[in-house]
Amino acid sequence: MIRLLACRHPLRASRVVGEPVFWHRRGLIAWLLWPVSLLFRLIVWLRRRCYATGLCRRWRAPVPVIIIGNITVGGAGKTPLTIALAQMLSERGARVGIVTRGYGGRSAGWPIVVAADTSAEQAGDEAVLLASRTGRPVVAGPDRVAAAKHLLDLHDCDVLLCDDGLQHYRLQRDVEIVVVSAARLFGNGFSLPAGPLRESVTRLGTVDLLVHSGTERQQPGYQLEPEAVLLNVADTTVERALAGLQQTQVHAVAGIARPESFFELLRELGLQPIEHPFADHHQFSAADLAFGDDLPVVMTEKDAVKCAAFDLPDCWFLRVHANLDTAIEDALHQLFERLLGESAGENCGN
Repeated sequence: MIRLLACRHPLRASRVVGEPVFWHRRGLIAWLLWPVSLLFRLIVWLRRRCYATGLCRRWRAPVPVIIIGNITVGGAGKTPLTIALAQMLSERGARVGIVTRGYGGRSAGWPIVVAADTSAEQAGDEAVLLASRTGRPVVAGPDRVAAAKHLLDLHDCDVLLCDDGLQHYRLQRDVEIVVVSAARLFGNGFSLPAGPLRESVTRLGTVDLLVHSGTERQQPGYQLEPEAVLLNVADTTVERALAGLQQTQVHAVAGIARPESFFELLRELGLQPIEHPFADHHQFSAADLAFGDDLPVVMTEKDAVKCAAFDLPDCWFLRVHANLDTAIEDALHQLFERLLGESAGENCGN
């Protein structure tokens, strides 16, 4: 088992937009809810033990399953890492399939096959982003087992990536990778509802690999590296050089867990963002982007998949990539070697 774990995990107060303030400090409300959080923690532990002991049955896929998850509510950076893993595995010749929850999707029935042109309102923004960025088969659904079975019925894959499935214990997994936001860490350290933890921090001692995301990290992980151009939201074949927007005011739109991280990135790139933060997974309307002037609008790629239909000509998104530390890359290659060996398959879906 490969582990790159931090020796110590201090609390951090950086918030996700829309989260309770008391999740990030141990104030009166957090302490009043603390007894309930102990009950929640006990239920989580008992549920996990039921699956570990066989009292609750797990489903074993016919191919290796890699889980990419976290132990907190809210964004930690799982999706960029999932995209990077899909690309790394594909470069090894593996046929990759991706299963995801489809959070925010309003499909009348699950699971659903997701393509780059699938409506984000139907499947969820992250599911559409995964499909468009990886080109691999993607199936979304709250029931990860049903989603995995549906994907494998349609495609001959060598490995499944499950984005945000750490607590979905009914799906047997071969590798668990946990992503921790270096800016946010674990809030006040309490479990739900007194804090943001889905599971105890001690759970990190059982996973195969711990990856810290963000520039603030002091442990191995990754940071997001932007491309040198902006892509048009309505027509991704149209580009605009970032260099041409130096010291230019733009309307910056971000409906992600930590919008301030996107705004700070734009400032580092030389832009002057007028900040418009929205809650994570916000369902945009054209009115949300009507600012009454002729300044360009710049947003994240995750938001762009929900705004393409608005056909706004001066609306752009910044594409970013997960730039992995060498230690994480080496650990991932070891995990892949263990799962797949040197055998190479054809591309999934061909």
